Amino acid sequence: MNYAVILAGGSGSRTEQSVPKQFISIYEKPIIIYTLEAFQKHPAIDGIVVSCIDGWQDVLRGYAAAAGITKLNWIVDGGSNGQSSARNALLALEDVCGGADIVVIHDAVRPMISQKIITDCIEKAKEFGSGLSAIRCQETIMRTEDGKAGHSGIDRNDIMRVQTPQAYRYERALWAHKEALKQGITDSVYTNTLMLELGEELHFSFGSNKNIKITTLEDIDIFKALYATKRDKWLRQKA
Repeated sequence: MNYAVILAGGSGSRTEQSVPKQFISIYEKPIIIYTLEAFQKHPAIDGIVVSCIDGWQDVLRGYAAAAGITKLNWIVDGGSNGQSSARNALLALEDVCGGADIVVIHDAVRPMISQKIITDCIEKAKEFGSGLSAIRCQETIMRTEDGKAGHSGIDRNDIMRVQTPQAYRYERALWAHKEALKQGITDSVYTNTLMLELGEELHFSFGSNKNIKITTLEDIDIFKALYATKRDKWLRQKA
């Protein structure tokens, strides 16, 4: 079985909006619904759990019901950071997940996720135990201590830009989160950074520059443009 874990616990202050960024409406639909629709549509996804920011759980249920998101089986409390939000969701799956089951952890604010990305993520996790959506870096990378000046570079061939989704065998992901608490690791940004701190080797899966994370107002504009292009292409094919 394959379960999607959607992280929607953040407030998104950098978007300068009055609602959490995952609930900002774009083209009359909340961002999180675009994300949930991608997992609802994918035939390999058997269920969805969302770690949701406090006070918005009922709002999410209403939006999901209206959008026909029938795979949304659990809504749990979001944590104080990405690590605790993911842990809350993984713990909610303890009664249904076996060791070989796959969990696909994804940001609610990456609504341009494709079916190909989800598929490859799951396939890599089944083969290697992990599948992290990632892409090569095209920019020049420099080291800096203050964000104002840099004095050395990093070879682009030595790095990958890791996105979400990130897929893992369930038992390993749950082990990592429990082990992190034992070791006092409480503020990892993602499950992959947590696993790296625990000494795990991780494997990459297909990623895309279009799989943007909406963090700022500029990102909202980019999403609008990307989605409008996708929608127009779909309408032309349907005509």
